[in-house]
Amino acid sequence: MFDNIREDWRTYDRQWNRQGLWIMVVYRFGNWRYRISQRWLRLPFSIVYKFLKLAMDIMTGIDMPCEVRLGRRFRIDHFGGIVISGDAVFGDDCVIRNGVTVGLRHTGQRGAPIIGDRVDIGAGAKVLGNIRIGNDVAIGANAVVITDVPANCIAVGVPAKIRPRKPAPVQPHDGDTNTSSSSSPATSPATSAAGAAGLI
Repeated sequence: MFDNIREDWRTYDRQWNRQGLWIMVVYRFGNWRYRISQRWLRLPFSIVYKFLKLAMDIMTGIDMPCEVRLGRRFRIDHFGGIVISGDAVFGDDCVIRNGVTVGLRHTGQRGAPIIGDRVDIGAGAKVLGNIRIGNDVAIGANAVVITDVPANCIAVGVPAKIRPRKPAPVQPHDGDTNTSSSSSPATSPATSAAGAAGLI
C-alpha cells in the first residue's frame, strides 16, 4: 500500500492539496484491507474505509470505489462530478477530469469499460457499457462513448465518432531542408484530448 501511495505522491507532483491524491490514498487503503483474511479483523478497517470514502464523496464529488482496477500512475486532473463503476478497469498512465462517468450503460446490467494504457479522458465525457478502449486513445470533452475504440484513435461527439490520431508535424532543424523522410511522432494523449475537445 505504501509503495503505491508513494508513487501516487509523485504522480500528483508532491502536492498534498490535490483532491485526486486524497481519493487515491483512500482507494489504496480500501484495497489494502482486503488483504486481511480474517473477517473479524478486517471489519474495523472496513468501517473506517466506509467513513473515509463517504467523506471523500462529499468533499470532492468523486465516487470511485476500491473495487475499481487501476493501473499505475492514475491521475484525476480536476475534481467534481466524477463517477466510476466498481467494475471498470484502467491501464497505466490514464488521466480523467471533472464530470467524467465510466460505468454501466443500463441500470442493473453488468459490464463496465476496460480501458487501456495512456488513455486521456476529457471533461464531461461518458464511457459506458461493456466496451474496450485501446491504448493511447484520447476521448474529447463531453463525448459519449458506447462502442469499442481502437488504439491510437480519438473519440469525439455524441455519440462519439472514432477518428485516427494525426501525427504531430515535424519541425525541421536549422539547416535541414529534407524533412520528407522524417517520421512524425504521435501526439500525447493529453494533447489529443485538448484538440479533440475543439472538434465537438
